[in-house]
Amino acid sequence: MTLARYIGGRLLQLIPVLFLVSVGVFLLVQIIPGDPVAIMLGVSPDSAGFNKDQYDTLRHELGFDQPLYERYLSWAGRIVHGDFGVSLKSRRPVADLLFERYPATIYLTIVALLVSLAIAVPIGVFAAVRQNTIFDYLGMTFSLVGLAMPGFWLALLLILLFSLKLGWFPAIGYAAPLAQPVDFLKHVAMPAIVLGTSFAAQLARYLRAETIEQLHQDYVRSARAWGLPPRTVIFKHAVRNSLISVVTVAGLHTARLLGGTPIVESIFGWPGVASLLLDSIYARDYPTVQASVLILALTYVTLNLVVDVVYHLLDPRIRLA
Repeated sequence: MTLARYIGGRLLQLIPVLFLVSVGVFLLVQIIPGDPVAIMLGVSPDSAGFNKDQYDTLRHELGFDQPLYERYLSWAGRIVHGDFGVSLKSRRPVADLLFERYPATIYLTIVALLVSLAIAVPIGVFAAVRQNTIFDYLGMTFSLVGLAMPGFWLALLLILLFSLKLGWFPAIGYAAPLAQPVDFLKHVAMPAIVLGTSFAAQLARYLRAETIEQLHQDYVRSARAWGLPPRTVIFKHAVRNSLISVVTVAGLHTARLLGGTPIVESIFGWPGVASLLLDSIYARDYPTVQASVLILALTYVTLNLVVDVVYHLLDPRIRLA
């Protein structure tokens, strides 16, 4: 099977997956406690200032008086044509809100991934090469601490140190990377470190374990017997073959990063999709919640496809079947 046919077949498989996701998202949103119409009016149905005629009119305009299946079909039909509806909170098109927020999440994800790779690859490889030494123990100690450390706690520590004490980075805010690259790096540094540290701790353990396993394979012994330099044996052969399983972890974690971390985004005032989703849930903004989750689900399944393609690029012996 060629790579193009494989990608085409996987894209066709996305259709039923996204259909099931859309049904699940739509039904789950309906059980969120609270009445969005009453929230928009700012008056609860049992209060003295409640106007039932106004309530019924707005409910009819928003389509909440229709049967559940009709509401789903209407919503799904608009989604197919790229219309995600209008936000109940801001009264703006949901597509515009996502278009404004999603780039910030992508930028943060890319920087956090680079930070995690810059930390995890040296630690994981060096710990594997120097197994059962002080360097190995220090690397695994970092991994344990990174996994156990809550992200919000590390975020607060970084703000206290680098923002309040040293004044190197702003505590909150966002800057466009193309228009203000220096300000962007200052704003993205701390949230990227918080997100990247957790992933680096996990990735370093996987990379260490896989590299140790590869270093004990026969082909590595043969390469050493042929007199190849140790750096070539480690990086060109052992580490490269270790990346196949590591790519799986990286792909899944990148999807989680793209989904964003609401606590981290809230602490640093980062205008990403996760903070938008969290605010929409509080406001019972159904269209925005549904569109945000659907976009994140599409991102997740797309990254799974990318991971499978990267498998083939790393090791052509893997069949695309």
